[in-house]
Amino acid sequence: MYKMKFNRFLASATVVLGVSGCTATGEFDMGKAASVGMGVLQASTVDENSVKQTASLAAKEIDGKSKIAGPSSNYMRRLDRITRQFKDADGLSPNFKVYISSDINAFAMADGTVRVYSGLLDIMPDDQVAAVIGHELGHVKLRHSYKQMRETLMTNSAFKAAAAIGGTVGALTEGQLGQLAYTAINARFSQQDELDADAYAVKLLAGLNSDPHAMAQSIRTLQAKSDGGGGFLSSHPSNDRRLENIANEIKSLK
Repeated sequence: MYKMKFNRFLASATVVLGVSGCTATGEFDMGKAASVGMGVLQASTVDENSVKQTASLAAKEIDGKSKIAGPSSNYMRRLDRITRQFKDADGLSPNFKVYISSDINAFAMADGTVRVYSGLLDIMPDDQVAAVIGHELGHVKLRHSYKQMRETLMTNSAFKAAAAIGGTVGALTEGQLGQLAYTAINARFSQQDELDADAYAVKLLAGLNSDPHAMAQSIRTLQAKSDGGGGFLSSHPSNDRRLENIANEIKSLK
């Protein structure tokens, strides 16, 4: 995932991790959860379709709490132009929006939600933005985003308790959906997942007759804009390793 900083979002969302099953007021009551079998969340209730549906709801939740560029804005027109090539690429059906924020960031969810921050658009030319998006689509296609959200749903007690009460992940509250969105925004994939997403982007760009070298250039741009290696850089493999991996992938195309 691409990220240099993220310092807001949940100011207006209800954070429910460690708080508490749904009451008549919509709050999560841990005692009630225990009485109906807290943690009774079977794998069948979080299959891939359920996770994708949950991702869509989480995306809707965070969209409602974010400033989104309008369809006629310069940001959205530009993103539409850049992403036209990805509309039906590799069997994916992604949906794109721009968040107006100085954060240099982009993220994706299991359902194909892709959000790009205006801060990232401000520092990169089109081909590098396309490479970043290709990387994020790699997390979707390779099911990294799905696996991460599924693991969160399966292992966090608050989410398990909510599903036990409602019998499905669809019982999650707005606050819990907001927390899932927050997790997606701040995703920390394994180093191998990041390398695989880079490799996916290289192949995807080449297959679309776009420049695969833009993947490496996007990393160099982000490195130049970072402040000592925090945020984005600290949550990924070393830049040298990523650049070497990308170079090898480009060589393999020939």
